Amino acid sequence: MEALPDAAVFATRLKNTLIQYHSIEDDKWRVAKKMKDVTIWRKPSEEFNGYLFKAQGIIDNVVSSVVDHIRPGPCRLDWDSLMTSMDILEHFEENCCVMRYTTAGQLWNMISPREFVDFSYTVDYEEGLLSCGVSLDWSEKRPEFIRGYNHPCGWFCVPLKDNPHQSLLTGYIQTDLRGMIPQSAVNTAMASTLTNFYVDLRKALQKA
Repeated sequence: MEALPDAAVFATRLKNTLIQYHSIEDDKWRVAKKMKDVTIWRKPSEEFNGYLFKAQGIIDNVVSSVVDHIRPGPCRLDWDSLMTSMDILEHFEENCCVMRYTTAGQLWNMISPREFVDFSYTVDYEEGLLSCGVSLDWSEKRPEFIRGYNHPCGWFCVPLKDNPHQSLLTGYIQTDLRGMIPQSAVNTAMASTLTNFYVDLRKALQKA
């Protein structure tokens, strides 16, 4: 088992990176996909040769319940149609863990299943919560999967000021899927994946 040098320092740096993304001015984003109840934007990533995506929508539920569905745990596998397996490899204090998960193929399997190993951290943010993650260079690999890499990603979930039983969920995702995929296919897949994420999450919370 591989160990991180200092989980607390790593977690703080990750949180600060996400807060920085959250303060990016509106005019820096370009709409990638817009639906009635969720909007996806994108801008060039400063981490790799791809895009940082921003997703935002209102969820009819309280913050704690929404984040419990998003953060690593058995609940996530029950509803997230993209995620096919998840294992917690290492636990830390302060809502930190290392998880390995696999994703389903996308775009008629033009994008084959992927494996990720991510450090995950959930922390209080303003009146709500932030659940964030970043991939690790984990040496143990499984030959049947291409190993993807998530640059700093996260979900901010805060109660609406006029209705605390509804939550504003804002995500920042920048995933390097690796392998031989045209960037245009990745961009299409990411925008659709993020809108589907909201659809699946809303359905799961209605059943909860």
